[in-house]
Amino acid sequence: MSKKPKYLMPKQVAELLMVSSNTIRQWTQQGILKAEITAGGHRRFYREEVERFIRERSQSQVTQNETKLKVLIVDDDVAFSQYLVELLGNSEKVDKIEVAHNGFNAGVKINSFKPDIILLDLIMPDLDGFEVCEHIKGAPTNKDIRVIAMTGNYTDENVERITGLGAETCLAKPFKGKQLLGLIETVK
Repeated sequence: MSKKPKYLMPKQVAELLMVSSNTIRQWTQQGILKAEITAGGHRRFYREEVERFIRERSQSQVTQNETKLKVLIVDDDVAFSQYLVELLGNSEKVDKIEVAHNGFNAGVKINSFKPDIILLDLIMPDLDGFEVCEHIKGAPTNKDIRVIAMTGNYTDENVERITGLGAETCLAKPFKGKQLLGLIETVK
């Protein structure tokens, strides 16, 4: 019988929680998820701490289950946007969905629609996802808006840049619908 390791590495925690390693690093820096630092400066997570984190998030989700989410999709790919509308339309947590096909329209819709979550494509003509995220997170009234970035140009540099601007994670296109729904339905 194999014994479960006492510690988990950041990549293992990220896979378990279905978020990026950058999100795990941010949560650790914010004190949301506690980690031990090794002598070499690496983060290690007690298995019990990760289980506590999951329990607390689950309880929070149960108490806020009545809350329906408004999601804004910002993507210049019309067909992909329509796919996301259909996917999110099947979620019990999502109440309203709006679409903006460029960064400028996203700014207008953020003010009028007041979304809880923005699904943001990184590479768009004119105003790209990085600039849109920077504007969103730069406004005090938008600090609680969750930004989930998406890109067909998935690189460590792009992920680091967008999460540094305030996105909670970045998904590589194409991604599984279950993965996105899991992120959407997780209460932050």
